[in-house]
Parts: sequence; structure tokens; C-alpha cells
Amino acid sequence: MAGTPAFDDDRPPSAAVAGDCVHCGFCLTTCPTYALWGEEADSPRGRIYLIQAGLDGEPMSASMVRHVDRCLGCMACVTACPSGVRYDRLIEDTRAQVERRFDRTPRQRALRAAIFALFPYPRRLRLLRGPLRAYQASGLRRLAARTGLMERLGPTLATLESLAPRLRTVPRPPRLVPAVGARRAVVGVLTGCVQSAFFPEVNSATIRILAAEGCEVVVPPAQGCCGALSVHNGRRAEAQRFARRIVDTFARAGVDHVVVNAAGCGSAMKEYADLLRDDPAYAAPAAAFAARVRDLSQLLVELGPVATRYPLPVTVAYHDACHLAHAQGIRAQPRELLAGIPELTVREIADPEICCGSAGVWNVLHPEPAAELGERKARNVLATGARLLVTANPGCLMQVAAAVRRLGGEVATAHTAQVLDASLRGLDPAALGAQPPRSSR
Repeated sequence: MAGTPAFDDDRPPSAAVAGDCVHCGFCLTTCPTYALWGEEADSPRGRIYLIQAGLDGEPMSASMVRHVDRCLGCMACVTACPSGVRYDRLIEDTRAQVERRFDRTPRQRALRAAIFALFPYPRRLRLLRGPLRAYQASGLRRLAARTGLMERLGPTLATLESLAPRLRTVPRPPRLVPAVGARRAVVGVLTGCVQSAFFPEVNSATIRILAAEGCEVVVPPAQGCCGALSVHNGRRAEAQRFARRIVDTFARAGVDHVVVNAAGCGSAMKEYADLLRDDPAYAAPAAAFAARVRDLSQLLVELGPVATRYPLPVTVAYHDACHLAHAQGIRAQPRELLAGIPELTVREIADPEICCGSAGVWNVLHPEPAAELGERKARNVLATGARLLVTANPGCLMQVAAAVRRLGGEVATAHTAQVLDASLRGLDPAALGAQPPRSSR
């Protein structure tokens, strides 16, 4: 007897979009899971085949869900596809169906419940700062690394421990920062969840840069999560609640643009019009909001530089965050900002289209393959000989830094905003953790 069809009528994946795929295979070389396993069902075209089977009435099997879950959502296939298939829409709609209709194991449900009870809530994340700083200062982290204790406790816990960055004490940003010189724009800044809890220095650098470039900066309090993690993992109703709050918050702020310094957040916010399209009260406001969203590098290039750049003599490797390069199509702007810094040299990383394995919370849900992808990326970063890795997403910073440590390598990591901020302030590369080579030839 046939089972219940995989998809119901609540925004199923589009048959028309799935039909756009001609199964040419251009996506295969850019797909991280296909690179790992070489399995057709773990490639974009293979997943589209599974989605099409569901649209044709096949039931939602555990095998189908496993292959859908394994997708990182990096969107490299969208960039590679000559037919313009919107795989991002397909996988997002499919995951929403999975989360509503598939009965996961108790362990899977518990892990996902814990993740989404913590990561989208900045205040809850900030509560972890004190215990985490004490743990890092006590020497227990070094002991755990030597003994392999975390690995014995489980790969998920080991991954979370390895990702935790070295925390710094940074004052919370003021709600309003005036422009330096003539005011060119009024902008709001999304402070984010992981960014505000674990990388507050990136937000501080972002605000200083915007002010120096003639922007009056508004930082609305109690912003909350943008919903990126939720929407990318099929939790659509939750993402919609977060999105409505963000739309309302920045509408009250009265800004020209909303600036985002986390790639995943920016890509989600630019898609609010689609996320809230069925909400009569928010469809139009969400579309207007999305049109005002800018990545930091995108806005700075649009405005053009006015603040003086001071020399920053350092060689950096620039890593394209997937949701910046593939989801938002922003590649040239960060490189243009870095190229405008005197004495800074940018080196490209091999296989830039292959994701580092962070992918929101994918590295927590799939720790072993994520570690393999992270180490692949780390080896390519180390091969550049750069002293500093630069990217525009907190997840990438944590993922690659952890992989570099596992490989015994040395490279500092920084957000694009921190590098530009160091130049505007005339700081030394050492302020970014980029130490000079141990020996020179």
C-alpha cells in the first residue's frame, strides 16, 4: 500500500523549479557533500531527483530525509548552474516540509531542540560568556585537547568546544553614533546572535567604519534573531516570527539602509519578501525592508571611501563565505575594500567554491563530515602562506580556526570589518593577531 505523499499543500517545493534541472552535472564539482562521498543522492541534482519523486507522490522516506539533511545549503550549486535552477528555494521548502511532517528520532529531536533554544537568542548566548571565559582561562581547554576528553564525550560536544573563540571584553555599542563629517546616510546595524555574543568586536569595528565613512549609525536595542538559522533549517514559522520583529524594529528606527556583517543573516534578510509573502500584514513591509538590506562591504562600495586608509603591512587570505558569495552574489566588494588598504596583500584560496563545513549549525548536526571539510579548507588557507585569514561570517571564522588548530597550523583570523577598521585607525597587524613570520629568508 502506498504511503502518504511526501509533501502537503503548504508551500511544497516548486515542480516548475525542480523541472528546470537538466541534470547536466555542472553542480557536482562545487558540492561539498558530493566531494566528500561521491554519491549521486548527495549532489544537488540527486536531491532534486528525490524532491521530484516526492512531488510525484512518493512518501517521505528516511533515506530522502537523510540526503536532504546532509545538504549544507551553501548554494555553490546555484552559482554553478547554467540553467539558473533555484536550488536554494527547493531545499528550503523541502526542509520546511520535513520539519513538519517527518518523525525524527528522540536524539535528533533533542539535539535540534537544544540548538534552537540557544543559538537564536543573543541573551542566552551571552550567559555562556562567563563560564566559557573561566574555562578558557583555567587551562582546562589545553588539558582537554591533550587528553582527547571531548572526543570521548561525543563528537557534538567536541565540535562545540573546539568552535568557541577566545572571548574579549567589548563594551556594548551605543544606540546612536553620529557621522564623522558630513552625514551621507542613516543606517541601522544588525548586531546578530552569535556575532554579538562571541564577536562583539566585529560589531564595534562595523560601527566605527560606518561612522568614519559619514554614516549616522542607529543600533536598535533588543533586536532579536533575524531568523536565518531557523529558515535555513526548515523552521519556517519560527523564522517568520523572528523576521516580523526585525521588520518592526528597523521600521521604527527610520533608517535608509540596514547593514549586516554576517553573511548568513544578510542572505536571509534579503529574502524576507519571500518568507513573509503569505502574510497580508507584512508582505509589503517585508519587501520594502529587504530592499534596504546591505552587506557591510556592499554599502561601503556603494558609498565610496572618504576616510583615510593607513598602511597595514600584512598578507591575508580572503575566504568567500558561502552565503555572501553564492546567496548574495557579493565577491568583488570585500576584495575591493581590502585592495584599498595600503601595503596589504590579498592571496586567493584554492577551491574557494567548496564550503568550509560551518553552514550555520550544520557542523553541530554533522560534526565528522564538517571537520573533514574544515580541514580541507584549513589546508588550502595554510598553503597560501598568509598570516591572516579574512572572511565575513562568524561561523566561518570559528570553523576554520578550529580546523587550523587541529592541523597544528598557525594563522590569525579576522572579519573584513576588523581589517578595514585597523587600517582606518592606523593599527599594527599585531592588533589583529597577525604576527610576523618566525624567520625571514
